[in-house]
Amino acid sequence: MKRRKFFYQSGMGALTVAVSGSILLPFVSCNNDDGMMNPGDEAPNVLEGIFDVALPKPPVVGANAALKAQQVTAILKAGKSTSALGYQTGGILGPTIEVANGDMLSAQFENGLSQPSNIHWHGLLTPSDMDGHPADIVEPGASFTYSFPVINRAGMYWYHPHPDMATAKQAYLGLAGFFKVTDAEEQILNLPSGNFEIPLVIQDKLLKNTTALTYEPFMMDVMNGLLGDHILVNGVYAPFQNVSTRTYRLRILNGSNGRIYNLALSNGAIFTIIGTDGGLLASAELVSNVVLSPGERVDVLVDFSGIAIGSEIFIESKTFSGGDYQGKQSFKVLKFVVNENQPDTFTLPGSLYAYQTIAESQSTRNRTLDISNEGSHGGHGGGMAMHTINGKSYSENRIDETIIAGSTEIWTFDNTEGIDPHPMHLHGAVFQVL
Repeated sequence: MKRRKFFYQSGMGALTVAVSGSILLPFVSCNNDDGMMNPGDEAPNVLEGIFDVALPKPPVVGANAALKAQQVTAILKAGKSTSALGYQTGGILGPTIEVANGDMLSAQFENGLSQPSNIHWHGLLTPSDMDGHPADIVEPGASFTYSFPVINRAGMYWYHPHPDMATAKQAYLGLAGFFKVTDAEEQILNLPSGNFEIPLVIQDKLLKNTTALTYEPFMMDVMNGLLGDHILVNGVYAPFQNVSTRTYRLRILNGSNGRIYNLALSNGAIFTIIGTDGGLLASAELVSNVVLSPGERVDVLVDFSGIAIGSEIFIESKTFSGGDYQGKQSFKVLKFVVNENQPDTFTLPGSLYAYQTIAESQSTRNRTLDISNEGSHGGHGGGMAMHTINGKSYSENRIDETIIAGSTEIWTFDNTEGIDPHPMHLHGAVFQVL
């Protein structure tokens, strides 16, 4: 079974494609492996833990990074060792790569696996031969150096494998990491930093009644996305984070293969979105919840001031309308414990980041991309195991759309007849959501 699977969260959306500053849409592209037939199509229930493990924070490296894909032993659940994959010894996930806009990245990648792999720099604007295309693989035992100038605006991006037919498996087993870009325009805002800036990678894994992390999807997992029964944050199950009575910046990545989260605070408090996949927004948005699809990032501020010492507040995922498979259960993700009084001098700026808005009148061509799957999984006569775009499934040997470099176009992704949510992501481009 060979196809590329996409989910999108709304029925119909349009975007303009250009090189100007913009906001990225959510994405997951999993060249999912073969699956067996599952007699049912119910998503597994999430099992909540007791949130007694301290939240780890990935180590930070600079523009000269060494990443080795390898077999590791990880403690995903307290007291239980699990075989997994990682870019560093001692656990799943890799270090956070932190660079400034304009830096030259030099990442030495070594493939210590028994199968081909590579690295895709998700959301970054890279030369095509550095992007980690599914066909550009590094063989077992071989090495490759990714080298390119970082030209993205400040934001939280990420990296993960992208080999054809093995992306889903390798990412699920632990290969992923944050990629943080800073610039001068962001730094003058004096946003919370250091101990008051917390990266959060949210992932779900199937760990019930087992200590082995394996990727063995059934047919319905292949169709709907493999959903787990344990929620990990930064590679551990049910963690907690101590906080003071002040404002924190949370940089959140949905690193799951298929699960969509509707994130909110358990006390019902309003929080502030300051950035998304493409970096900071022009101005902040106040919300009570945010839907986060696989691959998507959100940059938020949470104010714990005025909360009594000893209080416990959770990030939780609330129910939502997500088709037949997603959003049926609410569950807790991460516990905050307010354990210290501290004065807070942070003031949210009225404006955050200036970027050029692309006028719809600049578009020289409109394209409609039909991602619907009417009536059954696949639709368009594609059969049960086929997701299509304009009636066609993925093939590396075919080019369907050719775009003139530097032009402005409007692309409409139409899922009005679909039964699954679909996030969409373009490699090597940023774009503005209409």
